Amino acid sequence: MRRPLGRLRIIGGEFRSRLIDFDADAGVRPTPDRVRQTVFDWLSPIIEGSTVLDLFAGSGALGLEAISRGASHASFAETGGAQAEAIRAAVAKLKVVDRCDVIRGDGIAFLRSTPRRFDLVFVDPPYDSTLLASTLGSLPKVLKELNRLYLEWPKGQPPVLPAGYTMLKEKTAGQVSYGLFTYAPPGEPQP
Repeated sequence: MRRPLGRLRIIGGEFRSRLIDFDADAGVRPTPDRVRQTVFDWLSPIIEGSTVLDLFAGSGALGLEAISRGASHASFAETGGAQAEAIRAAVAKLKVVDRCDVIRGDGIAFLRSTPRRFDLVFVDPPYDSTLLASTLGSLPKVLKELNRLYLEWPKGQPPVLPAGYTMLKEKTAGQVSYGLFTYAPPGEPQP
């Protein structure tokens, strides 16, 4: 039996207004359009040519939006088979297979094993998990010196940040809070 598909719209860049299907039956909650618009307004000075990781990718909305707006490469890490397949289909539909990798597997294991380094990482794990805390502990190894991190969390439950992380911007939309962060090893200046 085929799973129900959801649809999302890329809101800016080369693929603006293109519709992408995602697995709507697996609890996937794509980042809403107005939140994506704010986030990419924040990122506009650095998105062109950046390397991006969409961790716990779900629909792949954030990584696909980054590719549409000029990121040079995006990696998508997603545990769900149907979700990973939907992201692969979207990447093929947009004809950006040469600029994207879709990794089906555990996001934390990916962080520990990848040799890649990223300018920008989108971190939006399931709200009912404890993945955000362990992710923040594993992220520094994959970050380039000048980096930005996008985090999303339930309203009223801000993340506990380990040493080295600095919040640059924060907003709330409905029941979701989100922010832009950077990381530098403790004792070093923030990028």
